[in-house]
Amino acid sequence: MASLSDQLTGLVYSTEKGNLCPGCGEAVAECRCADQADQARLAGLDGVVRIRRETSGRKGKGVTTISGVALPEAELKQLAAKLKKSCGTGGALKESVIEIQGDHREKLRSLLEKEGFTVKLAGG
Repeated sequence: MASLSDQLTGLVYSTEKGNLCPGCGEAVAECRCADQADQARLAGLDGVVRIRRETSGRKGKGVTTISGVALPEAELKQLAAKLKKSCGTGGALKESVIEIQGDHREKLRSLLEKEGFTVKLAGG
């Protein structure tokens, strides 16, 4: 983490560009930080989509989580919506992990394999 003096010396506003992004220093409208973070996430994936069932932290309610999908964030949202609709349940997209309410591992596995992904059932 940067020291306090380093944090306070950065440029925050420019009369030419307006508000500036603290990460890249560009105008907020031209910020590239999200694209760079998405590219870094995609580079760190191994190409295997992992499907697991989780109950921890959810008061005993089970959800199916899908991680490791090598798609940009916008396409990941579309895939999550498609999977939720095909299962007939709700869910969410949190930190590039798709959560589907209930236990739908086998159905999701077949759907993702039809989409061309390499799928692996993880966990118990």
